[in-house]
Amino acid sequence: MIRFVFLLAVMMTVPELAHAQQFPTNLLNAPIDGSVAAWIIRTFGLLTVLSVAPGILIMVTSFPRFVIAFSILRSGMGLATTPSNMILTSMALFMTFYVMAPTMDRSWRDGVQPLLDNQVTEAEAVQRIAEPFRTFMAANTRDKDLKLFVDIANERGQTAITGDKVDYRVLVPAFMLSEIRRGFEIGFLIVLPFLVIDMIVATITMAMGMMMLPPTSISLPFKILFFVLIDGWNLLVGSLVRSFS
Repeated sequence: MIRFVFLLAVMMTVPELAHAQQFPTNLLNAPIDGSVAAWIIRTFGLLTVLSVAPGILIMVTSFPRFVIAFSILRSGMGLATTPSNMILTSMALFMTFYVMAPTMDRSWRDGVQPLLDNQVTEAEAVQRIAEPFRTFMAANTRDKDLKLFVDIANERGQTAITGDKVDYRVLVPAFMLSEIRRGFEIGFLIVLPFLVIDMIVATITMAMGMMMLPPTSISLPFKILFFVLIDGWNLLVGSLVRSFS
């Protein structure tokens, strides 16, 4: 997690320092040469990166698919607050780190480490750091969603594709749209068996004349038992992890 936050900080702060000779290792230390304005701008930029890191995490990783699937699962089972939002978000976060580990390792190995060893320039390091995330997003973006934003960019006179690479302004929203769609597709498959249980219980209670008894109060234990017996968490998490290219 610390490595991923550091990657984001480097990606956002290095472009402003592309003409520097060395990577600044004292970002928060006050300067002694009188360049207070540059130090203030640099510190402000670093703090800004840390504040928007959660948003960047959502935009370019597998987090949306996990959190949507977990939330729909909880709603389908009829559990209002169990598991809590903190538990679901933490699960989605650490599953995201698991899925994104090869991408982050490659970004660190190809971009950050050579930059720290003064083997590449800052501008080249930024490209190397961002390239693994571009590859991941491109592999998990539907062609239809990508074509939508490419067409919109062309209508506005913007450059959507340079060579064989799609611009991040086009790729990121297309990737997010694809992730939300897949999250809802998986959520539908999750809710379907719980819906069948609700219908069976409601039919039985109506046939027995128990009109005043809410069917959900009877079906809830059966849905929990069903999910536990099939080892639902194992199946769900395993399917979600395997669903990424």
